[in-house]
Amino acid sequence: MRGTRDRTRNSARRLHRFDRWMYRSGRPNRLARLLNRISAIQFSAGILAPNHWVTLEVPGRRTGRLISFPLVVADYEGERYLVAMLGQNVNWVRNVRAAGGRAVLRHGRREAVRLDEVEPGARAPILRRYLALAPGARAHIPVDRRAPLEEFDRVAAQIPVFRVTADRPDPWDTDG
Repeated sequence: MRGTRDRTRNSARRLHRFDRWMYRSGRPNRLARLLNRISAIQFSAGILAPNHWVTLEVPGRRTGRLISFPLVVADYEGERYLVAMLGQNVNWVRNVRAAGGRAVLRHGRREAVRLDEVEPGARAPILRRYLALAPGARAHIPVDRRAPLEEFDRVAAQIPVFRVTADRPDPWDTDG
């Protein structure tokens, strides 16, 4: 039993180091970008992907071109949330902020959503739930997934969290 547990821990450590290597500068390297493209296609189609794996589509803040990025939706107390495991300066977070929180989530179908940033004081339980659902994120958030909420509070201000709500089209908007 102990030998199996040690092998599992060693495998987890190697995977953790690999995940850190793919994002070592806080941005994805070439391999991570390729894997993200493949995941975005897979998640948006809903192929062999749990319901909490989605593709976020948001216009680029400079080009206006649609950017797609694979993410994990964390469910907590009946609400859905997106978490930026790499922190404040990732492109999808900047693009969402520039788009006023409007985006599209895809998982077999398109869903227009509004993303509202959660205050740091309310993020701890959401972050813990996110780490339970997204094992790949564990290498990037410096708290053990089983840690008490106080430890998540320490890092909450550095990790953006967005509440996902359905974005109903404006009935007065004649352009759409």
